Amino acid sequence: MSAVETAMPVTLDDPNRVGHHGDEATGHGASGPASKRIVTAYGFWLFLLSDFVVFSAFFAAYAVLAKATAGGPQARQLFDLTNVGVETGCLLASSFACGMAWIAASVRSQLWTQICLLVTGLLGFAFVALEVSEFARMIAEGAGPSRSAFLTAFFSLVGLHGLHVSVGLLWLGTMMAQIWAKGFRPTMMRRLLCYTLFWHALDIIWVALFTMVYLMGAG
Repeated sequence: MSAVETAMPVTLDDPNRVGHHGDEATGHGASGPASKRIVTAYGFWLFLLSDFVVFSAFFAAYAVLAKATAGGPQARQLFDLTNVGVETGCLLASSFACGMAWIAASVRSQLWTQICLLVTGLLGFAFVALEVSEFARMIAEGAGPSRSAFLTAFFSLVGLHGLHVSVGLLWLGTMMAQIWAKGFRPTMMRRLLCYTLFWHALDIIWVALFTMVYLMGAG
């Protein structure tokens, strides 16, 4: 190599320039912007973290008001741990099925992706149905959200989670139709990734809710 060639700088516009180890641009340093998959996942994690902040506020309100029964029924008198245990089993199983759907999509299996997503939806619907029946029973017994500050906090916290699950079921139906129609395009895989993150986050929140509200309350 001549001295002139040695002295020539390598610029960012050099078409022969690649990232470290000859890889494509990864978004690190001067290698170029991050891929859409990374950007989408990062942005959705920010959304989930903001949702965790909202739930944290509802958890804090419940912790403060848990003893404010105003002479009304307490948690141990209202909660049916058998029913709640079935709810928890349905949601945990749906989260497992959702993870299996992602694995099936990763290997481009349309049949198993649809089956796993369908199982996720059915178990999620069973969870919501059991939760609605619990709310209806409590209201019928005169333990509605207006009975005491404790019940207001309870219905708000558990209802907020149930609302998220219901929205997730609507999203799931849309995802199943889109994957069936469009296949496993990169855009669809990114959307499915966001959905699995959302559904697993709801699972994590429910475990905290089950422990703090139901187990500690019944104990």
